[in-house]
Amino acid sequence: MARMIANPRKGLYSNDMSVTTVPLRRDLKVMGLVGSAHAASHFFHLILPPLFPILKAEFGVSYTALALLTTLFYAASGFAQTVAGFLVDHFGARRVLLSGLSVLSISVIGYGFTSEYWMLMVLSVCAGLGNSVFHPADLSILTSKVSAERLGRAYATHGLCGNLGWAVAPVFVGTIALYADWRTAAIAAGMVGLVIVAAFMIWGGELAEVEAETPTPALHPSGRRESIARNLQMLLTPTIISCFLYFAFLAASLIGIQAFGVTAIQQLYTIEFSTATAALTAFLIGAAAGVFAGGVLADRTDRHDLIAMGGVALAAVVLVSIGAQTMSATLVVPALALAGFLSGTTGPSRDMLVRKATPKGATGRIFGFVYSGLDLGSSLMPLLLGWIMDGGRADMVFYSCAAMLVITMATVTQVRQHGANRPEQAS
Repeated sequence: MARMIANPRKGLYSNDMSVTTVPLRRDLKVMGLVGSAHAASHFFHLILPPLFPILKAEFGVSYTALALLTTLFYAASGFAQTVAGFLVDHFGARRVLLSGLSVLSISVIGYGFTSEYWMLMVLSVCAGLGNSVFHPADLSILTSKVSAERLGRAYATHGLCGNLGWAVAPVFVGTIALYADWRTAAIAAGMVGLVIVAAFMIWGGELAEVEAETPTPALHPSGRRESIARNLQMLLTPTIISCFLYFAFLAASLIGIQAFGVTAIQQLYTIEFSTATAALTAFLIGAAAGVFAGGVLADRTDRHDLIAMGGVALAAVVLVSIGAQTMSATLVVPALALAGFLSGTTGPSRDMLVRKATPKGATGRIFGFVYSGLDLGSSLMPLLLGWIMDGGRADMVFYSCAAMLVITMATVTQVRQHGANRPEQAS
């Protein structure tokens, strides 16, 4: 029997004898499974930060030391993400995705059994390695399995689920820590990930069809060197580097709000901790709503660069207003919700920009490389903002995050300018 092959350009599964349209039900199943995995990834991003005040007291360390845990997590994820992309292209997305989610879940469970600060450091690195697989694996599955006319909404669902994972995490760990303790909260969080792994094993068999995009036969050493050179040349094009930088600066802004937004708001507006936490939740929920709206926009236009630039520019204006204290304390929550919505609308368009810049047969490698920019920005920004907060400049948290958003506009311009020169085939 002829093998069925995914055709991401036409949204069809075909062989040389037949052509079959992908049904909506199948697309929704793929979106749901992949979205749940992405939600788990983002959920784990915010397991430790809400617990920082508790961890500071228990382990006797500074906020800078606690920020280092976030840095280690994202640094490990960023360094490993490009490698994960190659593994996706070679071994298949489903296999790599489940392996990474298992490592991440077990590492988070391990947080609950630590007795020394250095143990948290080691586990944060392990968790980061597990986290590295999600973007190359998730987006390879969506690009290969979802029909082209629904791909913008598929990317939107992917981003929406990630933002919901962020929004749920502080409430989840905070509630359990309140009624039990932080260790129970960490263990329970890790178990959530293992439940999703089990769901993939039971219902995700169809995703196993997403295999290596480009089979890699054994090569002579000289052939291997040529293959490595071609891959490096592909990754280091102006378009791909611009995509990488876009993600780095965007992530720096978002992680800054997530990690220190609550503390900065409390200092600037003298509001209760519960209100500041509600403001962060509003930002994350707003971002989720923005992703949904952005998915509709992404499917209705090919000027994804304009959506991306407009969203980050307006979000930057709102963040500057918050930092400058141009509003009353009662407006902080809706203002952050608006900033989240505006930044969220850019998500699906950014994924479409990367897709346009990706050579055929290199989805895992390209998505893995450019999305490692997210981890680079996320690893460096917390340390900078921790230093800023130690200096008593809470307003600079919002100014710095706004500056990162403004810089992303220049990178989007470069992606648009060079995107037409995309190579058609990768080796």
